[in-house]
Amino acid sequence: MDESTSVPAVDERRKRFGRVMERDDGRDVPFYDGRPVEVATWKWIVIILACMVGFAALVLLPQTTNVIALLPRILFVAIPLAAFIWLTGPFWKSIFHKPTGADYLAMVIFWLANLAISFVVGIFVSSFFGANANKATDGILERGPGEVVAFYVGTGIQLLGEEVFTILPFLAVMYWLYTKAKLKRTTALLLAWVITALWFGAAHLPTYGWNVAQALLVIGTARMVLTLAFIRTKNILVSTGAHVLNDWVSFSLVLLAAAGAGA
Repeated sequence: MDESTSVPAVDERRKRFGRVMERDDGRDVPFYDGRPVEVATWKWIVIILACMVGFAALVLLPQTTNVIALLPRILFVAIPLAAFIWLTGPFWKSIFHKPTGADYLAMVIFWLANLAISFVVGIFVSSFFGANANKATDGILERGPGEVVAFYVGTGIQLLGEEVFTILPFLAVMYWLYTKAKLKRTTALLLAWVITALWFGAAHLPTYGWNVAQALLVIGTARMVLTLAFIRTKNILVSTGAHVLNDWVSFSLVLLAAAGAGA
């Protein structure tokens, strides 16, 4: 037998990262190579515009209390997700998978990794560029238990929205770089990873008083860790779970400290 025909040809452009970065479980990042369905450029543009409209709803609509903030937080998720479902049909589920035991463990691991890395980067940035506090928890305890419940429900919804806001553009950029620019899968993935971390960090500029270093370096680095949770598992619920653990634990510590100080 001709040896050249006995071994399947390897598509060099589709080579994956090793097991440390990507699980060997048969899953791949969807859509970048036309699988499970081709999503045309114009559709990706509409999806990204929907992400921007959802973000505009989040930052422009009134949020005088956490109960009132539920509406913009829901729109932040619903607008881009509706566009994604509309333009991908039943294949929108390709980024949503029922979490397994390994997935729940990954949520905890990526939460702890994010905590450690953000702490180190945060110390560096605050030393040279200063830092502004996140005021999300200000005044919550004074408004009563209903406000506290609305805060946790609303931030949980918003954190899912932040994952959608990042992962959908990540898929779009990877598609363009792999399918249109003809880059290797690994190169397209790395560039999409960095570009969308900067996109996410830039969206946090108003939250941190337009401190560019804090938004792009601290928040951008944290975003890279969270996106890595998706890259490894191909499951947006894992990156969302790690994100929720990270923020809810931080918020809870602040609220407990405030309650102790007010006792």
